[in-house]
Amino acid sequence: MQKAGYIQRTGCRAIDRDGSLHEVVELHVLGARYAIRLDDLVKGIAGRQVAVQVDALVREWNYYLGTTCGMGHVSGSGKALNIELFEAGNFTISLAALRSILYGRERTASVARIPEQPVSPVWKARRTDVQQQIVALV
Repeated sequence: MQKAGYIQRTGCRAIDRDGSLHEVVELHVLGARYAIRLDDLVKGIAGRQVAVQVDALVREWNYYLGTTCGMGHVSGSGKALNIELFEAGNFTISLAALRSILYGRERTASVARIPEQPVSPVWKARRTDVQQQIVALV
């Protein structure tokens, strides 16, 4: 896995489309800025919420939450937060590093890109009639 960006808690507050103010954690990945709502992130890490929403972070006069750009969830092992950005791919953050940011012990944590799994040539190739007959005989 290679480093693709970082995540930080700056105390930034962003306004959603309903006009509500949310404290967000900034996610910087591949040169783009995203936001995760802090209360949703805490609930997701604690296991009280299945997925956390990743929104685009727009800066005009204030910070605004834009469109939903991805979803995040705790991994099966419970050691990482896996984030799927719809346009950019899959990324992961260690939960230990994420907790240290939330509790103020660290300023940033690195975000790593999860490499895409290559598609097996067996599944890519179409079976011909001859191969299908051989499989049927066995």
